[in-house]
Amino acid sequence: MYRIVKRIFDLFISLLALIVLSPILIISIIFLALTGEREIFYLQKRVGYKSKPFFIWKFATMLKNSPNIGTGEITLRKDPRVTNVGMILRKTKINELPQIINVLKGEMSIVGPRPLMEVSYNLYEPEIGQKIYTSSPGITGISSLIFRDEEKIVSQSANPREVYVKIFPYKASLELWYKENASLYVDCMIIFLTAYSLFFPGNTMVYKLFKTLPQRPDFFA
Repeated sequence: MYRIVKRIFDLFISLLALIVLSPILIISIIFLALTGEREIFYLQKRVGYKSKPFFIWKFATMLKNSPNIGTGEITLRKDPRVTNVGMILRKTKINELPQIINVLKGEMSIVGPRPLMEVSYNLYEPEIGQKIYTSSPGITGISSLIFRDEEKIVSQSANPREVYVKIFPYKASLELWYKENASLYVDCMIIFLTAYSLFFPGNTMVYKLFKTLPQRPDFFA
C-alpha cells in the first residue's frame, strides 16, 4: 500500500516541480547550450530498483568522458573536469532536476537511496546493496542529504579514494535506516531538509528531527 501511495505522491510532486521550476530549467538549458561543450543533458548508467541498471538524467556539468579522466567516479571540490556553468549547477543542485524525468518514468522516486554507479554500488556488501535497492533510488534521500557536500569531505584528504571507500559503511547504515523507517512523513521531512540545506548548508537539523539515525563518524568533525 505504501508503495502505491508513494508512487502517486512522486507523480504529483514531480509534475508540480516541472511547472514551478520550468523557468530555472529553461534558463539552465539555454546557458548549457551556449557555453562549454554545449552539452545539455548527461545520461549515465546507474544502479536502480532491485539492483537493475537504468540511465539517470542530469544536466551536463563536466567534460565529456569525465568518468574515465582523473579521479573517475569521485568528484572533488574545484574539480578541473567541472565546467564554469556546471560549477553553479552542482553547487545549487540544479543539475539534479532532470531526474524528474526518471521519476515520471517510474525509474526513481523523489526520496530514496542514492542512485550509484556500479563501481560505487559494489563497495556495499552484496546482501546490503540488494536490501537497500528493494526501494527505488531517489532524487534526494537520507544519505544524499547528509553527504550533500561529499566533495568537501573527500577533497580534504591526500587520498580521496581511501576516504570515499571509508565512508561507505556509514552510507549503508543510513540507507538501511531509511529502509526501516520509510513513510510519507519521513519523505516529506527529507524533502523539507533538502530545501532547507540549500539556504543553510552545513546545518545538523537532520539529526534533531531523526533522533534514531546512526551516530555520526569522526570524518564529519
